[in-house]
Amino acid sequence: MSKIAATFSALKAQNKTALVTFITAGDPGKESTVPLMHALVAGGADIIELGVPFSDPMAEGPVIQRACERALANGVGIRDVFDYVAEFRKTNQTTPVVLMGYANPIERIGAAEFIARSTAVGADGAIVVDYPPEECEEFAAAMRAAGLDLIFLLAPTSTEQRIEQVAKVGGGFSYYVSLKGVTGAGNIDVADVAQRLTAIRKHVKLPIGVGFGIRDGATARAVAEVADAVVIGSRIIQEIEAAGKDGAVAAVQAFTTAIRTALDA
Repeated sequence: MSKIAATFSALKAQNKTALVTFITAGDPGKESTVPLMHALVAGGADIIELGVPFSDPMAEGPVIQRACERALANGVGIRDVFDYVAEFRKTNQTTPVVLMGYANPIERIGAAEFIARSTAVGADGAIVVDYPPEECEEFAAAMRAAGLDLIFLLAPTSTEQRIEQVAKVGGGFSYYVSLKGVTGAGNIDVADVAQRLTAIRKHVKLPIGVGFGIRDGATARAVAEVADAVVIGSRIIQEIEAAGKDGAVAAVQAFTTAIRTALDA
């Protein structure tokens, strides 16, 4: 059982919803990432998505785009991301870490190297936004053979055929994008999400996390009624932006604690 699967299993036994949190590696500073990861865990995050900075993050709204720009300006790339995970693992061996980003950095170092480095540093999986599930069965199989989960996105527009393919090749959990558009945009219609998840669960037996548009405890709690995990990214990046480099760690921990409290209420 992967670390991600074990986490969901343990939470289910406690009748809890997983809290999946996202930050961009290298934002707001090169030395900020590992302290922020620990702050997320201290606040109650169950899984960390660690964004790999990329110059053209096509699925992201302005908030995460700015985070990528700041990280790239700080000189942070995929090799630094591996170093951050290794540093985090020195004191936390239990919280799953998922590397989230785009195909280009992986293609540049090579899939085999990406998998080897991910395994070596203690990462648990990846979300590669622009790897279509129909075109990366070989990569998914290689990830699985290395004990890593390849997590795929599903959207309101996903066809039944796409859902079936994600069920075939995906691991860890499936990430349902609750809105049409980019990260951080719009408000969630929980009733619509519930209806879509019912259709997805006819094929996908993995836990399902819901993200894009969860901004506060009330929305997180509502989504938790129908999903196995709530995923929050842009809202956390906004906390980092507002607090600045010196206040980011405390602000992120406080925000995460508030969401965890709402989920467990």
